[in-house]
Amino acid sequence: MDLSYWELKNWFTDVDYTIVGSGIVGLHTALRLRERFPESKILVLEKGMLPQGASTKNAGFACFGSLSEIIDDLKSHSEEEVVNLVQKRWKGLQLLRKRLGDDRIDFKPYGGYELFLNTDENSYSECVGKLPFINEILRPLFKTDVFAKEVDRFGFSGIQEYLIFNPFEAQIDTGNMMQALLKQAINENILILNQQTVTSYLDKGNGVEVALGDFNFTTKKLLFATNGFANALTNGAVKPARAQVLITEPIKNLDIKGTFHFDRGYYYFRNIGNRILLGGGRNLDFETETTTEFGQTEIVQKKLEELLKEVILPNQDFKIAHSWSGIMGIGNSKNPIVSQLSDNVFCGVRLGGMGVAIGSLIGTELAELV
Repeated sequence: MDLSYWELKNWFTDVDYTIVGSGIVGLHTALRLRERFPESKILVLEKGMLPQGASTKNAGFACFGSLSEIIDDLKSHSEEEVVNLVQKRWKGLQLLRKRLGDDRIDFKPYGGYELFLNTDENSYSECVGKLPFINEILRPLFKTDVFAKEVDRFGFSGIQEYLIFNPFEAQIDTGNMMQALLKQAINENILILNQQTVTSYLDKGNGVEVALGDFNFTTKKLLFATNGFANALTNGAVKPARAQVLITEPIKNLDIKGTFHFDRGYYYFRNIGNRILLGGGRNLDFETETTTEFGQTEIVQKKLEELLKEVILPNQDFKIAHSWSGIMGIGNSKNPIVSQLSDNVFCGVRLGGMGVAIGSLIGTELAELV
């Protein structure tokens, strides 16, 4: 980089905190650092034109886990761990709403629904059978039942008799959320530079030397909020998981409102006004979808269109308007990683596909480490 004296002075000299990643976690980290250290110089580096990864790509679900996901998590995590995860996600959602306000993120408390395909008899029976137990372990947190059986009133096809309803779930507008966070960061004198890739770093004890290609600068503390791109940073504890999403053209007289899940959260859909957004299908080809490359595949796109035609919008005409993908960060554990990597280097990653819910909390926790 061929930088002027002014550029070096204002952006890259006497930097106190450098955050890598300008998504939900990165910006909450920066905002919490500003609250803790009002006079500090805070720099956010983002490799994309926009917050690249999942923060501007996600489906806008304000959720904390469907019934089948929670039951599935109990097979690999202790009951205490699962309840703590739900608690963190719920706390994170309240933090996000408090920081930005419901109007700015277009928060719509329509509730969430889980549906089960006719071929999912085993999962359906397990969920209906364990519903009282899951309500019991979550009652201390929500003070009432979270999940209840409801008859389908949306006209879905090829599904089991009952949907599972969760009144605590909601929708948000992902674009509005990220714009509001970026505006708040800029208002708090947080410097944000886009299309900057950190190629290496070296903790020298009294600071960290950060390389942006052929240009180096020094920061007192370096914090990574790169989630799905944190594989090397965490020695493989975080793996990327691509999520493919599509959205329809407006549909006349659409009577579907809410957030919807099926197949243990591997598929999810919602209305955006009178359109349907549908995403998922990673479980069709785990190997291909374990990637940091954005893009769509025929196997997933065909399955999503098939589900729209046969299950979600039977006997209705629709057209696909647009499709895209995002990169999540997952691992063997659903527990996020918020840790110190060396004297002056820290990370907050592995959000497990729950970035909207848990991102604000992980950013806050990351800022509290320094």
